[in-house]
Amino acid sequence: MDILYQIRARQDSFSAGEGRIARLILSDVAFCASASLDELAARAEVSSATLSRFARSIGCKDLRDLRLQLAQASGVGTRFLNPEQAPEQSAFFTQIVGDIESTLRQHLAGFDDARFKAAVALLTPARMIHSFGMGGCSSLCSEELQTRLVRLGYPIAASRDPVMMRLIAATLGPDHSLIVCSLSGRTPELLDAVSLARSYGAKTVAITLPDSPLAGLADAVLPLQIAETNFIYKPTAARYGMLLTIDVLATELALIAPDDNQERLRRIKLALDDYRGGDDGLPLGD
Repeated sequence: MDILYQIRARQDSFSAGEGRIARLILSDVAFCASASLDELAARAEVSSATLSRFARSIGCKDLRDLRLQLAQASGVGTRFLNPEQAPEQSAFFTQIVGDIESTLRQHLAGFDDARFKAAVALLTPARMIHSFGMGGCSSLCSEELQTRLVRLGYPIAASRDPVMMRLIAATLGPDHSLIVCSLSGRTPELLDAVSLARSYGAKTVAITLPDSPLAGLADAVLPLQIAETNFIYKPTAARYGMLLTIDVLATELALIAPDDNQERLRRIKLALDDYRGGDDGLPLGD
């Protein structure tokens, strides 16, 4: 149950005492989650009986259930309960750019050449590479990997569908590799697909948090770093760290055979010029 939603939705129907409890919870979830029932009743200036009626009126079984629901509500973190006030437009433009720059510098400083070399060693001999990702940024980045590597001659296919990922995982073997993108490293369907692929001998490169369950399943980890702020209204800056990781990995793979890849890129440019025309500086299909 989303207790905060239930309270907000019923605010007009509360008695005076129940209304004080509701306002107290909505204004200070952290206190209400950690306080004893006596402390909660005292702060709201109500009796235990009123507190019990309030609990039942919002869908809780009893006072014990109320405390459990408050603890769960508090668990989402203060930045979603008491977010930073949105700055003026010119200020949040600057803040968004600043967060991107900070994320890129943070990830670049933490890059380990040995980790990229280990990832390259797993990917280069693969007969087929599959890139998996679920969720907004992770799905897009799995497809970005396909865009980056296919132009370098690597056989790669991206998938974001959990059933298809499971199907693919069941067909893999020791001559296949996975690249798995996940900002959290905790998506259950993704973990299941990687575990299944590993059981058949496929090797996995994970772009994820270093202490995540996904990292624990991977043969090589390209670690991401948490890059969140209390300004919750803008998209996460962590996705720029994932994109930077993909760019570095793609460049490492390209430089294994620079002459061959120069020829491939020349052919792509020729094919695109014939198709669309345009200035010489246009990207190669990006």
